[in-house]
Amino acid sequence: MSDATAAPSATKADPTGRDYGSSNGQVLLKVDGLVKYYPILGGLLRRKIGDVRAVDDVSFEINRGEVFGLVGESGCGKSTLGKTLIRLHPPTAGTASLDGEPIFEKRGKDLKRLRRRMQIIFQDPVGSLNPRMPVSDIIGEGLLAQAEKENGWGDRKVRDKRVGDFLEAVGLRRDYARRYPHEFSGGQRQRIGIARALALDPQFVVCDEPVSALDVSIQSQILNLLLDLRREFNLTYLFVAHNLSVVQYISDQVAVMYLGRIVEVADVQRLYSEPRHPYTVALLSAVPDPDPRVRKKRLVLKGDVPSPAAPPSGCRFHTRCWLREHLGNPENCVTDDPALREIGTAAGHRVACHYAERVSDAVVERAAALQPAIVADVAEEV
Repeated sequence: MSDATAAPSATKADPTGRDYGSSNGQVLLKVDGLVKYYPILGGLLRRKIGDVRAVDDVSFEINRGEVFGLVGESGCGKSTLGKTLIRLHPPTAGTASLDGEPIFEKRGKDLKRLRRRMQIIFQDPVGSLNPRMPVSDIIGEGLLAQAEKENGWGDRKVRDKRVGDFLEAVGLRRDYARRYPHEFSGGQRQRIGIARALALDPQFVVCDEPVSALDVSIQSQILNLLLDLRREFNLTYLFVAHNLSVVQYISDQVAVMYLGRIVEVADVQRLYSEPRHPYTVALLSAVPDPDPRVRKKRLVLKGDVPSPAAPPSGCRFHTRCWLREHLGNPENCVTDDPALREIGTAAGHRVACHYAERVSDAVVERAAALQPAIVADVAEEV
């Protein structure tokens, strides 16, 4: 099927009983029509012969203090989207604003100040830390780059104190500042990466699969740390992941990406309980249930994900869509690109599917009976 995998079952409620609340409804990040293409070069002269459409016309909003989860298969454009938003990659088209200020138009000193307000936590806790630098310099490097007279970060003593403060904030000792990355475990390295991102006092943080490289036993610790830091420092996260249970645990809103496009976005509880895009339904059907007695109807998608260099016409999911086959292969799925439209009574639940209203448990059951090659009745292993 796909590699959008699930970890052991997690719920939105914190097992410690802590209540992190929700966003205040004020939009912090607004993205409109974002496009990021990578040129394909070929021939003897290495001329452009096409584009890889990594992110293709994506629009969404993130409220202040919110955790916005972004989930999908590897290669769907999740990480590219996050890195483009914080200016690690230049956009091909589209606009984005942070707290009302345009992101992509900033240059020079204005861009430098903007970068301080947007940070990223990388996926790889090993490769993202310079092995030749002590932790004090790894975290302090960004402070030095953003040093101004007002913050005093140009002073080594001021930087060292701030480094120690943020090491403690992520659960590490102050004296760890003198150590090197190879002296730490994977979870400790990721904590250092988190401290580096937060030391600049950002408003918005892209969490690019921050727990996918860690053991399951460590993942929950890092997730709870991110939630604690979110409340303490009033942070807003774009949380990128392919692990559906992790996204459910930490997110307030969730968007599902497929082949460079957002195909569904909703409140986390609604999306996981009432998915309306056939791709979302298929992903969630693969999430293991911790109860071995529970048998699930698992939707097994046929074929491979099409190339982002040559996406299908119409709906990009139509080549693998179990719902389209169940409905008799309607032609408009091939010819018409579905808009991301609001459906149902819940505000903010938007789906890019011509037949989203036809998705239901009953339809899945009938599809299982009519197309057993597509829908398998499976008992998930614990």
